[in-house]
Amino acid sequence: MEASGLQKTQALLTEVRKQLDRMQANANASNAEDFQLAELKAQADDLAGQVDKSIAELRQRVEQIQARLKEIGEPPAQGQPPEATVVTEERKKLQSEKAAITASVTEASQVSTAVKTLSNNITEKRRRLFSDTLLKHTELSPAVFADAGQAFLDEVEAFRITIAGWAKFAWKFKKLSLLAALILSVGSGLLFLAGGHRLFGRLMKRNLADENPLYTARLSYAFWSMIVETLSLTAFLITTFFFLLSFNVLRPDVTPIVGAIFGFIWLVYFVEKLTEALLSPRYPAWRLMRLSNSGAKELRWFVLSLAVLNGLDFVLGRISESLNSPVSITIVKSLTLAVLQGSILIAISFLKPVMNDNKDPEAPGRHWPRFFPSLLRVMGIALIFAVMTGYVGLARFFSTQIVLTGAVIVTMYIGILSGKSVGKQGAFAKTVAGRFLVERHKLGEVTLDQIGLAAGLGIYAVAFIFGVPLILLTWGFQIQDIQSAAYRLFTQISIGNINISLVGILVGVLFFLAGYVVTRWTQGWIDRNVMARSQVDPGVRNSVKTGIGYLGVGFAVVVGVSAAGINLSSLALVASALSVGIGFGLQNIVSNFVSGLILLVERPFKVGDHVVTGATEGIVKRISVRATEIETFRKQSIIVPNSDLINAAVGNWTHRNRIQRSEVQVSVSYDSDPQRVMDLLLDIINQVPQVLRNPEPHVEFLRFGGSSLDFEMRFHLADMSDGMTVRNNVRIEILKRFREEGIEIPYPHQDVNISGPIRAMLVPREPETPKERAAEAPASAPKTEPKPDAKPA
Repeated sequence: MEASGLQKTQALLTEVRKQLDRMQANANASNAEDFQLAELKAQADDLAGQVDKSIAELRQRVEQIQARLKEIGEPPAQGQPPEATVVTEERKKLQSEKAAITASVTEASQVSTAVKTLSNNITEKRRRLFSDTLLKHTELSPAVFADAGQAFLDEVEAFRITIAGWAKFAWKFKKLSLLAALILSVGSGLLFLAGGHRLFGRLMKRNLADENPLYTARLSYAFWSMIVETLSLTAFLITTFFFLLSFNVLRPDVTPIVGAIFGFIWLVYFVEKLTEALLSPRYPAWRLMRLSNSGAKELRWFVLSLAVLNGLDFVLGRISESLNSPVSITIVKSLTLAVLQGSILIAISFLKPVMNDNKDPEAPGRHWPRFFPSLLRVMGIALIFAVMTGYVGLARFFSTQIVLTGAVIVTMYIGILSGKSVGKQGAFAKTVAGRFLVERHKLGEVTLDQIGLAAGLGIYAVAFIFGVPLILLTWGFQIQDIQSAAYRLFTQISIGNINISLVGILVGVLFFLAGYVVTRWTQGWIDRNVMARSQVDPGVRNSVKTGIGYLGVGFAVVVGVSAAGINLSSLALVASALSVGIGFGLQNIVSNFVSGLILLVERPFKVGDHVVTGATEGIVKRISVRATEIETFRKQSIIVPNSDLINAAVGNWTHRNRIQRSEVQVSVSYDSDPQRVMDLLLDIINQVPQVLRNPEPHVEFLRFGGSSLDFEMRFHLADMSDGMTVRNNVRIEILKRFREEGIEIPYPHQDVNISGPIRAMLVPREPETPKERAAEAPASAPKTEPKPDAKPA
């Protein structure tokens, strides 16, 4: 590393030490708030990252110096010829630089350790602060309640005076600023609401006349209506608060009160929209839960009451802090509200909101499932017990998690169900957006399913992106913590000694895709403009095109891997390990592996192709890097090593397409008219819808057979899988038409003439004399017997 690099490192270390001293003083302050500590921790982590980066650069330079010193070699020993002066001076310079860098690395490591120690101490202090806040015990006595009564009256009067004085001040001196802030805030809220309806308006509509809407439609309406309208209110409240601060309308004593009121409005509105979407008291057909009408209404009011009480606890606490009210009034207010919330939870457990088996929403409902009432009662009793025993902070935290975390989790669950429902096969086509795409762009079923899958994943992302940070905030995390975690997630994930960056991986993928597109364009351009004009042989053109594709894709892979921040030396280690494995007898495995890569890249056949290799014929079911699975037509799976498919001839019936020529042979008697037979066969085949008209079907007069005239019908089918069915139907039709036309389909026959001695043995001789004829007369011939009463002549 040059001197300027060392100076830069030293300047960085000096600046880090100054900031470290300041941060340690702020962190050790007794009045440090949690958000201040979170900001200090984020700064400490950033400083540690800068120092570690500098250390990595220094060590990289040391490795370069070591490599150069190894090239130069050791100084000549005594008695050997002296080396060149230039080499000696370079060695001394490198050794001096190495010593300086080593000292700087040691110093930087100490600073990095100190910064990381500060970060760990801040984390531990925040953990203790959180624990002390939750588990702080307060003694409850009659004196506390007595002081709280008088303090409450004083606080009400102080609050009235503060708000009245601020309102008078703002209207008298900040009227234009106040009006401008309100107008800009309303405009931003309406803009967000209009944009949400513009983008998701079709998903936020419901047909109230539909008595049985699809579950997908109900989920979609519930999720998007709640998200869009809640975000619109959020934008309005945030921009209002921002503009009021920017225009100096708020005083320091009023700012936290206004912020708490805005938070209260947001919480109640969010829970109200959630209950409306989930319970839908007025429209049972759009209800997501199997509840009766009365049960949905009662449950909604109880949940809203919990939200209102929780929000009031937060607002009253901020008012007390802003007006410097006694602690006793805060304790009594939190105790009262916590007891009310616990009582509501217990009351909910006794409801009968579940719809009866007759599925009539107007009928009285049934009790909750067995475990749920017990859980609600335990939660309510625990909340009351915690606040009555003096653990007010724990009770407030517990009640907040019940309302806010529960609402966020339910919202995320609705979003997940919506994404799952939309992503199901064939479900997106039934949605409003799917029908719109079909009507407008005439999309097919496969395309709609792919869009539905992407939409489902997008809904998952929206649910988690908005839900997880809200849950973390309610559990005591600060915005700085979430930002730091998100930054580490996208920039650096450590797995052992390997650092992975999601952003780097995304950049690497984009570089690879860009290289791949450029490669394909280059292939096409060279093939069309260079090879075609040069009238190069098609085989050479294909080889050049394939070679350019391999080189371009390989280069794109190298660029993408480098852009992703992956060290290519790791790939060298893998290659060396493979070489050693090959030397130990893994030739066949490596051969199959490389052959599999070639098959996957070159794609001489793909899954679903009809192939023939050796004695194996069937359908390709799976192609892996080691072997290919082929399923025969008898449903036998044959695993063929990839190297056999590379080194042997493979016939692929469906390589380019599924078109196949099919033949049907037929024979007729010699008495038939050949031209009439050919016309009849063409008429039969032209009536088959599966037969292609280009190439045109035709009939060949093959030969004069031994006992027949032989013909062959040749035709092409768009899908070879239809061949068996088409040939069978054609043969049946041929037989039927031939019978109608009187055309005979002969069977083979031969005339045999026998002569010579064999004929004498096989054919009986005719009798020549009467005596021989009498002797050979049949034994069954009747004999003439003389009658008894006959007289002799």
